[in-house]
Amino acid sequence: MDIFAVWNNKGGTGKTSLAFQTVCRYAEKNPKARILVIDMCPQANLSELMLGGLSNNGSQRLLERQGLTPRCSIGGYFDSRLPAPFSPPKIEAHSYITNPSKYNPAIPKKIHLVCGDPLLELQAIAMNTLANADLPGVNAWLGVIDWLRDFIRVVEKEYDLIFIDTNPSFSMYTQIAISTSNKVILPVMADDSSRRAIQNAFSLIYGLKLPSEVYSKYTFATKLNAAKRELPKVHLILKNRLTQYMGSASAYAAVLSGIDSDLTQLIKSYGQHFTFKKTKDGIVDVRDFGTTGIVAFARGCPFSTMQTGKLQISGHRVQVKPEYRDQAIEAIDDIVNRL
Repeated sequence: MDIFAVWNNKGGTGKTSLAFQTVCRYAEKNPKARILVIDMCPQANLSELMLGGLSNNGSQRLLERQGLTPRCSIGGYFDSRLPAPFSPPKIEAHSYITNPSKYNPAIPKKIHLVCGDPLLELQAIAMNTLANADLPGVNAWLGVIDWLRDFIRVVEKEYDLIFIDTNPSFSMYTQIAISTSNKVILPVMADDSSRRAIQNAFSLIYGLKLPSEVYSKYTFATKLNAAKRELPKVHLILKNRLTQYMGSASAYAAVLSGIDSDLTQLIKSYGQHFTFKKTKDGIVDVRDFGTTGIVAFARGCPFSTMQTGKLQISGHRVQVKPEYRDQAIEAIDDIVNRL
């Protein structure tokens, strides 16, 4: 089963909005597929989207899920692990899973959700302490890293595909998410910081191009390799928010070509870390969704079911043009077709 982690340690690259639209569109095009979405971000924006978005009480519904006993969220599950962190308890997985279509009819019914939770930030402190514990005969770091893997083992027969949305960091809970996945989707922007972020991602996940060899024994890759675990492979690079004005004369052109050349060199040197052999097969250009994206985000609505014309959003009238909505669907289809 494929487990996709949507990640970049740089913020603002559109991870959550792209994850939301991609998951929903995949479910629409594959109606028999059973999909589990795990929101591993303490901001829980993906969960809010799936539960209705800003305009349809998504935030309130998320708070209600987090207020249950146990908390119906990833934070609730991690709470259950803290008392005995290195020995998996009997996991009542369904206590932490929500069917978002019951709250937001725009979401396909076969998508299930483990909600995000701000408690992750507090739990990260405990996770780091536990992971660094020196216990005879126990790989404490691996014990914590496997928390999400233990959860998935319980439910894996119920799903065909899993998507994990992550925080723009490389915190302990982010490492848990990435180590559980087998494929990474990396959204980037058309700017120099995103170009550097690709290099940073390879340093963080694969331990490549480190500033000093002194770091090598502490890397995520070194620890996973020591446990004889496979590292996930980069599956797609999403160049997000490109506008229709970005032609060859654009100020962004040099950055965009630079991302391509960097990626080509990485594939040439470290091809084992990619699911594709040619740069063009792993890059998807995603144009700026503009007002269409803002409306979809506010309403918790997939592009394919979104109304067009003049709409009300938070007391303001906005216009969504049908051709722009259709272009947004095409862009998401390009991602879905490459999964």
